[in-house]
Amino acid sequence: MKAMILKAFGGPESFELSDVPKPVPQAGQVLVRVHATSINPLDYQVRRGDYPELVPLPAITGHDVSGVVEAVGPGVTAFTPGDEVWYTPQIFDGQGSYAQYHVAAESIIARKPASLSHLEAASLSLVGGTVWEALTVRAALRVGESILIHGGAGGVGHVAIQLAKAIGARVFTTVREANADFARSMGADVVIDYTQEDYVEAIMRETAGHGVDVVFDTIGGDTLTRSPDALAQLGRIVSIVDITQPQNLVQAWGKNASYHFVFTRQNRGKLDELSALVDRGQLRPHVGAVYSLADIPLAHARLESPNNGLLGKIAIAVEPSLIA
Repeated sequence: MKAMILKAFGGPESFELSDVPKPVPQAGQVLVRVHATSINPLDYQVRRGDYPELVPLPAITGHDVSGVVEAVGPGVTAFTPGDEVWYTPQIFDGQGSYAQYHVAAESIIARKPASLSHLEAASLSLVGGTVWEALTVRAALRVGESILIHGGAGGVGHVAIQLAKAIGARVFTTVREANADFARSMGADVVIDYTQEDYVEAIMRETAGHGVDVVFDTIGGDTLTRSPDALAQLGRIVSIVDITQPQNLVQAWGKNASYHFVFTRQNRGKLDELSALVDRGQLRPHVGAVYSLADIPLAHARLESPNNGLLGKIAIAVEPSLIA
């Protein structure tokens, strides 16, 4: 099979398209012909060497799969060849999704929502699972509460807006003015252009000084320091970003805030919950660009580039026929 191999840690040129043996499913495993995958910030973090002790080289990386079951190993009962499925491979544990075939445990695989294309499903599995865990499990966002989502036009952010609205929350988000209409189309109630206005001042004005119940950090920087200024008493802050600089949490202490750091876990249950939202028309990923398997280096370079003009996710058409 064809696979994009990470030969060394570094820039996008560190990848090499190669022929490697097709995996064979063992007991409890499913072999999937990959139709599509996608690019996430985690992917370029792995590529550049942020987690060298967790990724032995050479490696097949990638963290989304949408495809069709090719074969099943002994003991598999939930799937048969021909089933359309989607999932996130176990992170830092085995082969990733930048390949024509992938093998995974039956327990982390779910049936693909029929209304989503493979490109769309592959653009939702990791970010959707991450958002579900962040907002419903860790933040426990409830009907009638309010949430500030940093980076609402990005791959994670645009899904978070939709999930928060489905829960019944009032949604604030920060984006550039050029992306404001997109954020509103996802369901955001209040859009803040962070290049023109201080988001803390905007939140306190819009909430009459109360602040929001939840802050969802997808961007890093000094977000964990400043966000408590926009938080209500007993509010919650959830972050999916590595902490790369010191943070001052004095304001969080004064708000009796709780912090939650999320590294998503793989299981079928959350994918089935997301599928239900998709089927009800409350959730749909936006595919902002599509590249081929051979062009994964270009896709990485684009996602890493500042002001890349992207909305939503970059999908990878592993099956060539998916490229328009």
